[in-house]
Amino acid sequence: MSGWDRFLTEHDREIAAQAGYGARMGLGGNVAVLLIDATYLFCGDPGLSEAESLALYRNSCGPAAWRAVEAMAGLAAAARERGLPVVYTRPVRPRPDGLNRGRWLDKNRRGREDMKPAPRAFDIVDPITPAPTDVVLDKEKPSAFFGTPLAAYLTDWGVDSLLVGGGVTSGCIRSTVLDAFSLNYRVGVVQELTFDRIEASHWINLFDLDQKYADVIGLAEAHDYVARAAKGPFHAVA
Repeated sequence: MSGWDRFLTEHDREIAAQAGYGARMGLGGNVAVLLIDATYLFCGDPGLSEAESLALYRNSCGPAAWRAVEAMAGLAAAARERGLPVVYTRPVRPRPDGLNRGRWLDKNRRGREDMKPAPRAFDIVDPITPAPTDVVLDKEKPSAFFGTPLAAYLTDWGVDSLLVGGGVTSGCIRSTVLDAFSLNYRVGVVQELTFDRIEASHWINLFDLDQKYADVIGLAEAHDYVARAAKGPFHAVA
């Protein structure tokens, strides 16, 4: 049983099946790993409960995020061994005057707290610290493609497929996958690498992405894709 099954009615399943959704897309031969916003802002500190994590970082996802981080570390290491691109995103640090926050301030009554963040809020968490060959992109909006050179980099590297993880599933993962789909990339969303602060949002968005825009795959399948992918241009720097 998929994690989203308990959120679906029998009618939901019948409609999706009759409409023909949920076919497998598959990935191509030139793969990059894309890890979205695995920062302390969204993960919190390790070892904390959800409540403890939220007390320090109001956007954090706590234990769910740290389970995903463990899986991210293994997949990123496997990709590097293969010479594949590993790309990280992280949110842009807010200006003190809020002029780069856009509509974020309008949709959250605590949004101005982000302008005085905890010291490491915008750092990628230590267990998946980017290697010298990795690429880190700062973004202001949910999608990793919006206002960043990501698409240009992927074109230069000959990438046709993405393995995506990070958080949150209902926000930055979803918007990034929709943009990737619109740009005709093949996308595998790695279930064990994704996290959200609200369980229903997490599973329903995974279901919807799997139905229409990507393949939601398991960690073992992601490792298999990496092992079979064409060797990439990235190699460890001494």
